[in-house]
Amino acid sequence: MRVFVAGGSGVLGRRLVGQLVARGHQVTATTTSPAKLDMLRRLGAEGVVMDGLDAVSVGQAVAGARPDVIVHQMTGLSEVHGGKPDMRRAERFFATTNRLRTEGIDHLLAAAEATGVSHVVAQSHASFNGSRQGGWVKTEEDPLQMVEGTKALGHLEDAVVRAGGAALRYGAFYGPGANDDQVEMVRRRMFPLVGGGTGYTSWVHLDDAASATVLAVEQKARGVFNIVDDEPAPVGEWLPYLARCAGARPPRRLPAWLARLLAGEMVVGMMTEGRGFSNAKARRELGWEPRYPSWRQGFREELV
Repeated sequence: MRVFVAGGSGVLGRRLVGQLVARGHQVTATTTSPAKLDMLRRLGAEGVVMDGLDAVSVGQAVAGARPDVIVHQMTGLSEVHGGKPDMRRAERFFATTNRLRTEGIDHLLAAAEATGVSHVVAQSHASFNGSRQGGWVKTEEDPLQMVEGTKALGHLEDAVVRAGGAALRYGAFYGPGANDDQVEMVRRRMFPLVGGGTGYTSWVHLDDAASATVLAVEQKARGVFNIVDDEPAPVGEWLPYLARCAGARPPRRLPAWLARLLAGEMVVGMMTEGRGFSNAKARRELGWEPRYPSWRQGFREELV
């Protein structure tokens, strides 16, 4: 197929482009930086500079590529603080990404309609942001927790599903280039365990996220899918393990009240009340089998 990957130069986009090309697809991949065009060509894609927030730019790029399917992988995270997360100022950190999840997906869907593209796959998110009511592990039927960016995710998912496409709720990414800053903070003991660390997180290796996306593209999947590994786990379990794999001392402990002052409510909520997600639907309907079924194996292989 001819696949148009919006945001193909990002940390997941690069892996997705490589896997699509390896499976024989013709890929057009976009970037906001002309300096990254050579990298996209080396991956086997045709690189195009595109501004995902400019309807004309998006329309021209899609029309020129004449794709069979469009994949939305655009974020603006690398533009803020060099890509280093700033959860205390989450509204600012996610501002461009949220616009790409609303205005950006609207531009892509309009371009798809104008050019006769029948299928769209888009990046959503599911790591700790499940509804805090009820159990610790959520399915696609459960609502997301109302945190920063939830409205943008809701807009994206609703728009894509209405258009007959698939919204992929990726877990927390790890792998080279995905969580390097986090690992460095763990090594410097600057990533403390807040409260009892009872909040759950769902993880997914970058390569597994890409392989699930390839399946959604090839199968013209419809609906919402949680793309996470098999083992949602509390922070109190995965954070000390990550520290051991990274060769670091155990994380410091911080009471929730102090963490709330230092890092903000979002971090405290994630670490003490976060809900993880089930991948049963993706395994069942997409036939997806993650190479790293657990973060335990993935952290160990990436860091030890």
